[in-house]
Formats: sequence, structure tokens, C-alpha cells
Amino acid sequence: MTGELFPRPAAQIAPGAVHLPGLLGSEAQRELLAACREWARPPAGLRTVRMPHGGRMSVRQLSLGWHWYPYGYARTAVDGDGAPVKPFPPWLGEWAREAVTAAYGRPDATGYDVALVNVYDAAARMGMHRDSDERSPAPVVSFSLGDTCVFRFGRPEGRGRPWTDVELACGDAFVFGGPARLAYHGVPRTRPGTAPPGLGLRGRVNVTVRQH
Repeated sequence: MTGELFPRPAAQIAPGAVHLPGLLGSEAQRELLAACREWARPPAGLRTVRMPHGGRMSVRQLSLGWHWYPYGYARTAVDGDGAPVKPFPPWLGEWAREAVTAAYGRPDATGYDVALVNVYDAAARMGMHRDSDERSPAPVVSFSLGDTCVFRFGRPEGRGRPWTDVELACGDAFVFGGPARLAYHGVPRTRPGTAPPGLGLRGRVNVTVRQH
């Protein structure tokens, strides 16, 4: 899937957590971005998430397959326009299985059925959190488009140190499962203006794939 002239090697960040630089080549990046722009349209399109304590997430988000809201899943956009969630595309599940196979060196047969699309502008951040609302222990697969971000990957025991900061560039994938599946992680900042000029994207789009 990679289109890099000099591919960067995969790197294990923690047991079960693997960074796959440049996994998506330029054609796959354009395909995924075009799909995200279609998914973002209403109904059940891009929204700003309000947390139970009243704060708002600085990223905008949409869901596929199952609608995520703090802290659960539904079949409709219960905290948006109430419309049925858009279907999860099988090809995205295949991309996720390919990423897990590349990360762990063994075939993956997970039936991925959920995707969350997060859209970052230059000021958006993501606080340290765990992806713990799923029933399935299957790995989470993250694809990055647009601006490079600093991805902070910690440990399951808490939000504090130690953690590792990884730069995720356009086309990179990140897989975390096994002992890293419930590790705290976040995005403290992006690097505006680092998106490939030919992609036609200002900001960052992150697509995370998981099994409900």
C-alpha cells in the first residue's frame, strides 16, 4: 500500500503498539480523503461532540457502522441530528486487517465494523483517553491524513508519564492491541502546513477503525 520512495521502517512503540510509517500511498490517501468528505455530509455527518461535563471536543467527528458518543455506541446519531449512522465500508475493514498483519506479522481476521473520523484544524487537540467503549478486544487501527501530528502514547494504568511522543505523518498507520489496547493516548498538537500540497487538505483527518 505504501508509495514512499524510501519507506521508513515500522517501529514498536510499546508491546502491542506499532507505528507503520507511509502505509497508505498517495492514491490510497486521496481515496480515503474523498470518502471522508462524502461521509461528512448530513445526515449523520460531521458534528462537534459535547462531553457530559459540558465541554466540547475541539476536533469534529463522525462515525460509521456504529455511532460513538460519550461513553457508548448507538445505531443513530443520538447526540447529533438523530439520523441512522452511515454504513461501515467493507474495504476499510480490509485496510485495517492489512495494517494489523503488517504490524504483527500474522494474518488478521477481525470483523471490523466501526470507524471514527476525527477532523483537526490548527487549534484542535485530543486529550489523553482510552478507547474503552468497545466490547471487543480487537486492535484499534488508525490512519492519518493531512498535517503531521504529535501522537502521545502512554500506558493503561493512567494518563500520566511515562509516555512516548510519535510523529504521525500523512499516510501513516498506527496499530494498538493486546497489552496496549487500553493504553491512554492523545494528540497534544498538530503541525499546521505539513500536509502534502497535492492532497488538497488543510488540517488533519484521522480515521480509527475498530470492532464494536
